Amino acid sequence: MKQYGGVIKPKTKRAKRFLDNRAPKLTENVKNAMIMKGGNTSMTVTQALKDIYALKKPSAVLYKKKNIARPFEDSTSLEFFSKKTDSSLFLFGSHNKKRPNNLIFGRLFDFHVLDMIELGIEKYNSLSDIKSSKCPEGTKPMLVFAGDAFDHENEHKRLKSLLTDFFRGPVVPSVRLAGLEHVLHFTALEGKIYMRSYRSLLKKSGCRTPRIELEEIGPSFDFILRRTHLASDDLYKTAHKQPKALKPKKKKNISHDTFGTKFGRLHMQKQDLAKLQTRKMKGLRKRRGPAAAAVVAGETSLKTTEVE
Repeated sequence: MKQYGGVIKPKTKRAKRFLDNRAPKLTENVKNAMIMKGGNTSMTVTQALKDIYALKKPSAVLYKKKNIARPFEDSTSLEFFSKKTDSSLFLFGSHNKKRPNNLIFGRLFDFHVLDMIELGIEKYNSLSDIKSSKCPEGTKPMLVFAGDAFDHENEHKRLKSLLTDFFRGPVVPSVRLAGLEHVLHFTALEGKIYMRSYRSLLKKSGCRTPRIELEEIGPSFDFILRRTHLASDDLYKTAHKQPKALKPKKKKNISHDTFGTKFGRLHMQKQDLAKLQTRKMKGLRKRRGPAAAAVVAGETSLKTTEVE
């Protein structure tokens, strides 16, 4: 591929297909996440990155080598890897004396960092620590957020949006009941964020609706909120802008009342009553042929006699 004046022109059909896949679409591809560790990490951070990668697969890329980067100070390396892997989400793990066991969740817009939030691990149980059967790879999770902070505080609102983007998986038109088996639960309480992972078990209940039990499968985290880098309101609004083709078209002449009843208004042309079809009767039936002519002649003679 050659670049002329900022425009990349492909030289082969393979390069053209590659650029077409990267081009903007009405329905975007599944968001990929790149998971990497910094220059200094601990065993806790390394194992946590592997467990989150297991939850995110197959829409994730795990970098095993160390990357000397500081996202809050310089994000150019993250933007470079984002272009290379076509990823719009990232998870960066690091460890130092000032901020031990550190995880940075972030996302990018147009290959530039949009927002990122730093969470510190205070308590952690890995997938291998909890002995139970796990969910299959690629299972779409159900996300549950509990706590008033997710609805009222700005930083927690952005964190909720970021975690939803990170873990929600592909957009599907329908899901079967047996496929709803993975639950990710986030709780904001007393300045901490608790993340738990459960597997839903469908038990017999004596009726058609099964009885549901939750079994913890891991990993489980106790996070504390540290640094944040949030996008401005204008940039955040631009990142959420949708093309007009995806917006639902407003239906005309349709309204709803306070109870949700749907009303429709019909517009009809003015009706011609002369062409209105009425009930057919023998007395009103039109006569045809010689009989009709005789009747007309008789009526004419009667009228002449009355005048004389």
